[in-house]
Amino acid sequence: MTLDRKKHWETVYKTKDPDQVSWTQETPKTSLKLINSFGLKKTAKIIDIGGGDSTLVDFLLDEGFENITVLDISAKSLEKAKNRLGAKANKVSWIVSDITEFEPKMTYDVWHDRATFHFLTTTEQIKKYLKTARKSVNGFLIIGTFSQNGPEKCSGLEIKQYNEKELTSELKDGFDKIKCITEDHLTPFNTKQNFLFCSFKRQLF
Repeated sequence: MTLDRKKHWETVYKTKDPDQVSWTQETPKTSLKLINSFGLKKTAKIIDIGGGDSTLVDFLLDEGFENITVLDISAKSLEKAKNRLGAKANKVSWIVSDITEFEPKMTYDVWHDRATFHFLTTTEQIKKYLKTARKSVNGFLIIGTFSQNGPEKCSGLEIKQYNEKELTSELKDGFDKIKCITEDHLTPFNTKQNFLFCSFKRQLF
């Protein structure tokens, strides 16, 4: 029996508030730091993969970025983000899609993914993800996954842990590594989850 991923995440976002899920961050400092390290114009096109009701979009809007897209498998998560942003939500493009079925209609200067990639546990899922990323990224890519010192499950689902070498290897066809860092994320329950964040530049052929 295959897991209905969409149903799983809709249920999570319908039944839990931000302080009841482990991935909530008050300020997505590492993501912002990496995005700002690219020296982008405020017109840069940025997509947040699996953004859910993350506050990254709030901070990017506050910094003056004008072309932000948030994609998530859960419509409920995006509804929560829109309600939080109020009128500002109209400045954002919202896409409900499973990342392995996403067909981009444009290219992006930045592809940001904190904690979506590690939920892809089959070779086929990973291949689909990377194919889409190669097709739609013309600038930079950021991926944050659980490290090998991080959890083995999240939200009741199996995940795939990565170290720097493994993550770089998965992306070598299309992306050159810029840098990788590990950090402890403090959850709302005061537990620690060790993350690996890597930034990449799209290879130009």
